[in-house]
Amino acid sequence: MTRGSTPQGADDRSAPRPTGLPLPTREGAEVELERTVPAAADRLHGRSRDRIRALDVLFEADAKQADVLDVLAERLRRTAAQTPLPERSRALVELYAPHAVDIDEDLSTHSRDWPLHRMPAVDRAILRLGAAEVLHGEEPGARGAIIGEYTKIAEVLSTDDSPRFVNGLLQRLVDVRGLLG
Repeated sequence: MTRGSTPQGADDRSAPRPTGLPLPTREGAEVELERTVPAAADRLHGRSRDRIRALDVLFEADAKQADVLDVLAERLRRTAAQTPLPERSRALVELYAPHAVDIDEDLSTHSRDWPLHRMPAVDRAILRLGAAEVLHGEEPGARGAIIGEYTKIAEVLSTDDSPRFVNGLLQRLVDVRGLLG
């Protein structure tokens, strides 16, 4: 027998499965995550971590094609993380929710050649939450710092090109803020 082969008649399915992420019990079954694997967030401070927890909710809602407030309610009841969802994260999701349609329209209008459905899902979540905060947040004087934080989050969580894209698009939304309803 060669190395790595199975004895004749042995079933590959009886081999022990790798541990870690849970596997569905049948095709199409929903997988319930029991733990999360955090991104390299050592370069981010507490406020950015709260933003990332809010991004998790938007990302999950997008992936499930569910209402963001329904996902938020589920996360408040039961979370996959080791700690409850911070109050600041909940507030950010609730800031985004009533403006979701307008924010998607603004992002689509100003992203030039990048429709939302073609963007990486992480970038969509970052842009949606960032747009909610810069367009509808209560800290108008801090827009530059907010854009900087979302740019850093994109640097940690997404592709090499994402930070520049996130920064440019959020800045464009701020620049035309007076024109956006």
